[in-house]
Amino acid sequence: MVMQNQIDTEALVHVRFNGRSFDVALRQLDVGAGASDAEIKQALARCLGVTERELADYTIDRHRNGNLTVRPNAVFG
Repeated sequence: MVMQNQIDTEALVHVRFNGRSFDVALRQLDVGAGASDAEIKQALARCLGVTERELADYTIDRHRNGNLTVRPNAVFG
């Protein structure tokens, strides 16, 4: 039960990349909640095995609960 509470309160990065959606624990990326967008994109690129350039136009939304959402930049029109 304690393990489940740790999982429930762990900050997550919700990722939408290449047509897929998945979650990565922020600690797995080895960055803290105060990391810059560039640092988060660098760590996520390493995790995904892609170049940082592939995430250059992505947006990072920061949520009050500590979670992050990394998604393609919205295009309207």
